[in-house]
Amino acid sequence: MNIVAIIPARGGSKVIPRKNLIDFCGKPLLVWSIQQARQSRSISSVFVSSDSDEILSVAQKAGAKAILRPKAIAGDKASSEDALLHALDEIEAGQRKKVDLMVFLQATSPLRTSGDIDGAIKALISQKADSLFSAAVLGDFCLWKKKGSKLESLTFDYRNRGRRQERDPLFLENGSIYVFKPSVLRKSRNRLGGKIAAYVMPFWQSYEIDEMPDVELCGYFMKKKILGGPKRK
Repeated sequence: MNIVAIIPARGGSKVIPRKNLIDFCGKPLLVWSIQQARQSRSISSVFVSSDSDEILSVAQKAGAKAILRPKAIAGDKASSEDALLHALDEIEAGQRKKVDLMVFLQATSPLRTSGDIDGAIKALISQKADSLFSAAVLGDFCLWKKKGSKLESLTFDYRNRGRRQERDPLFLENGSIYVFKPSVLRKSRNRLGGKIAAYVMPFWQSYEIDEMPDVELCGYFMKKKILGGPKRK
C-alpha cells in the first residue's frame, strides 16, 4: 500500500515563537514526528507541509520531503484539512500514483512511537474502517456542563451515580495520530468520516505542546517513558 505521513507545520505561532522548531529533548520539536514516521514499518514516505522555508529546510535534513504551503492556507484561520488536501494533491501529482492511506501527525504531540503509528494503521485495516483517531480511555471522568445558570452532569447521571466500575469508558481524542482514506478527506473535507475507529494509547501520551509549561511536562514523559524506559517500537 502507498501510505504517506503528512506533518503540517506552520511558521507562525503567537504563544510560542517558532514553536515547531523549539528545542525538545535535544532536537527541534518537528524532528521527533519525522523520525517516528520514518521508523514506521508501514509508511512509504514522509512529508512536511509548511509556509516556512526554515521549517522545510529542517524537515528535509531530517529526511522528510517538503511541501511549500500557499500563504492563502497558512494563516491562523486556515484548517489542518486545508493543508492536508493541498498536500494530497501535491503528493499524488508528484508520485503519479494514488495514495491509499494518509497518516496525519501533529508536531506538537511528540509523545508517540513508531510502534504507535504502525498500531494505528493496523487497527484501521483490521477493523475495515475508513478513518481512525488515537485516543486515551477516560475510565472515571465526572464532567459537568453549564446550561444557563444551572449545572448539568454530562458524562454520568448524578441522581444515579452507580459504581465507577459499571460506567462505560469514554474516549479522549488525543490529537497524536489520525489515519484515513483520501476519499474521506476529499468527500467531507474532514479527517474523520465513514466508519470511524480508535487506537488506544496510555493517557500520558495525550499531553501536547501549546504553551511553554507544556515543554517541561512533555519532556519529562519523553525522557521517562520513551527515551529512558523500555523501547517501544
